[in-house]
Amino acid sequence: MTMTKFEHGGQLEKVAKQYNIPAHAWLDLSTGISPFSYPIPNIPIQFWQQLPIAQDGLIAAAKQYYQANFCLPCSGSQQIIELIPSLWLNQMRSLSHDISASDLTVYLPSVGYKEHQGAWQLAGFQLKFYDQNLPNELMPNSVVVVINPNNPSGQLRKANDLTQLQANVNQQQGLLIVDEAFMDVIQPSESIVSQLTENTLVLRSFGKFFGLAGIRIGFICTSEKWHNLINQVTGPWRVNGPALYIAEQALKDKLWHQTQISKLTQQQQALSQLLTEFGFGRQISCPLFIRVETSQAKHLYHALCRLAVYVRLTDEQDALRFGIPNHEQLAQLKKALVQLSKDKSLGDLA
Repeated sequence: MTMTKFEHGGQLEKVAKQYNIPAHAWLDLSTGISPFSYPIPNIPIQFWQQLPIAQDGLIAAAKQYYQANFCLPCSGSQQIIELIPSLWLNQMRSLSHDISASDLTVYLPSVGYKEHQGAWQLAGFQLKFYDQNLPNELMPNSVVVVINPNNPSGQLRKANDLTQLQANVNQQQGLLIVDEAFMDVIQPSESIVSQLTENTLVLRSFGKFFGLAGIRIGFICTSEKWHNLINQVTGPWRVNGPALYIAEQALKDKLWHQTQISKLTQQQQALSQLLTEFGFGRQISCPLFIRVETSQAKHLYHALCRLAVYVRLTDEQDALRFGIPNHEQLAQLKKALVQLSKDKSLGDLA
């Protein structure tokens, strides 16, 4: 079985060629990555020269930042997303040798980051999808994936709802995976990290909030059992040395965290006001993006692309996701929306 290729934001070179507009001329709001990046510190030479080993200082900083008892750095959340299906199948086969992936059920959000679906599908698991309500009637040894807040819908699940789900999963001797890639700007009390039980894994992105997606580092917060298992199978050099050093400095910088949250909140509000001004009324806001629901999503996406503005058209083609712009990008977007508003063929943007 081959893994389905899903569309993502951040494909500027591809889109630029499609519309025959040079990449440097585009306004790229297609991702949920902060436009304000943590300033890269001077990196000591040993982090370039030596084999990369996560130091105690980084682990301590990550535990404090994420409020986790066990925290493991990884090469971005994607590494763990692709790894978990085989680990879970091996766990189940240790209990019953004749079990196969097709005997096990994975519950996934019908709208959400599709790489979760792709990984479990590739491994041969049986997939079931849920919409607004979390699943409550679970099969034995099933896996439940929750994206919180959801990307790209923006829906935020309450921590109490997730702890109830966790209890249900535990009762069925299953596995709960919570993808908290966009949680950093939200109140820590909304995270389930501090209430984890043995078979719960929480994925945390580093690159989105800190605006450094290119260094490819993330963290998995989980129980001692899963920490040790993932640490064993991923090997000793899973993240490069400079990324480990940058992440440690960034996670410790509490003043920068506060400033970043304030800047992102202000820019999110400014973006929302701008979109409302131009008739984009049905908005769902997440601190790192705004989802605009419209029956003309596909038409608007292409119209914006012709103006060299790249946003994310959702897989369902019923909404656009706008990443948070900085001040200059917001001004660029306003100019494009002025031009867009003159297109009589679009009518009511809502």
